[in-house]
Amino acid sequence: MLLGSGIAILLLLVTSSAQPSPKPCRCSALQPSGLQVNCSSMSLMEVPPLSPDTTELYLQDNQLSTVPSGHFDRLQDLRRVTLSGNPFHCDCGIQFLRTWLRRNWAVVSGGVPTCASPSGVAHTAITALSDAYFSSCAQQSCAGWVYDTMVGVMLCGLIGLLLWGLRLAKNSTFTLYIDQRHAGLELDSLRSLKPKHRRLQRTLSEERENSASLTRTNDPERPLINMEILPQILDVLHKKHNIKIKTI
Repeated sequence: MLLGSGIAILLLLVTSSAQPSPKPCRCSALQPSGLQVNCSSMSLMEVPPLSPDTTELYLQDNQLSTVPSGHFDRLQDLRRVTLSGNPFHCDCGIQFLRTWLRRNWAVVSGGVPTCASPSGVAHTAITALSDAYFSSCAQQSCAGWVYDTMVGVMLCGLIGLLLWGLRLAKNSTFTLYIDQRHAGLELDSLRSLKPKHRRLQRTLSEERENSASLTRTNDPERPLINMEILPQILDVLHKKHNIKIKTI
């Protein structure tokens, strides 16, 4: 008895906060067990949360347009339910209620719930809707599943391509021949930002300016790259540009 009263009080609080109704549903414990939930004429637009111990449920004369899928499945002890007087919208979303009513017709009382819209099935009993009426719903569900699958496959393929590209870039090598000119390499891109490298570069520049033999020469045997700064160039290529140097 105390357990049933506690559930009733909890349901009152939940229902009053979940629905914009002037007053909460009326709940009372039944003997020897069970719970009666009276939500009739409350202007409810959604079915309130229900206790699994509910045995009698009165939802007539509200503004319900549908019942969420699976909402009544937990009510295993339900012995009576009234749903008449609600403007049910009979689209694909009413399919759960139609199936549930057909399976649990013995507990339905107070009149047969009917469709209020669309106009083609207005005033038609929900249980009278045929399987053909919901044939388009199955097609929409299948189309949605196919679309989701295609999008998932495309995303997986894109991620795979990105990973493959990163792996290819990581394993790629760049061969730099120091005895040939490379017009594609900019001098600024080989400059290191480290202070010691910048100081070394300034020192080498001053030495080149002071030495006429280093600034101008037509000797074909002379290397096209100053061998003194080669370690710096290799270090910058490896650390800044992620270019691996391979000796051949």
